[in-house]
Amino acid sequence: MRIIVTILSLCVASLLFAQQESSDVRRGNKQYNDSNYTEAEVNYRRGLEKNNQSFEGHFNLGDALFRQEKYPEALEQYAEAEKLLKADDSKRKEQLDSRLAATYHNMGNALYAQQQYDKAVGAYQQSLRLNPKDHDTRYNLVKAMQQLQQQQNQQQNKDQQQEQQQQNDSTQQQQQQEQQQQQEQQRDQQQPDEQQMDKETAEQILQALEQDEQETQEKLQRQQGKKRRVEKEW
Repeated sequence: MRIIVTILSLCVASLLFAQQESSDVRRGNKQYNDSNYTEAEVNYRRGLEKNNQSFEGHFNLGDALFRQEKYPEALEQYAEAEKLLKADDSKRKEQLDSRLAATYHNMGNALYAQQQYDKAVGAYQQSLRLNPKDHDTRYNLVKAMQQLQQQQNQQQNKDQQQEQQQQNDSTQQQQQQEQQQQQEQQRDQQQPDEQQMDKETAEQILQALEQDEQETQEKLQRQQGKKRRVEKEW
């Protein structure tokens, strides 16, 4: 989705402020205009090493990083530029508001590029409060709000799918537990029958052994009686 980028490094605000910046920042501006964003980044960093309180240095470094798709780093530089502007106690309120509006605009761009649409909306709104006539910021705000709505809808659908999946998993788990309980009940019902069967079989075997033992004793007694009668005849 295309967004409109506000770049102050193309003009560096005014000649007065441009003259106050270091040669490194001015060299970085030239390289930025030639689309040499990596070389521009190097020179902006050099300028900030000499003057870390340079609004243009931080803001333009953020632009160079943004062009290289280093969005989190760009956002850090815009945040530093914002701090410097808020700490400026000069009476140039109109110029400060214009720069602060541009800073919030580009912060919104960096947030938008990272799909942090809710924060991007907030940044664009802050920019418009300072510069209500900025049509580019209003355009980006609308795009960010559309993307935020789409993102929220997708998240809502995802949450609903997860909830449905959890319900399905819970139902399946409950069914498995019920099935397991039924199987255990069936085993419990079968065990007494098996125990009863084993008891009956044991009694039958015992009775058979007793019967065999009794028959054996009777047989022995008959044999002994027959033997005594034979001895007496002799």
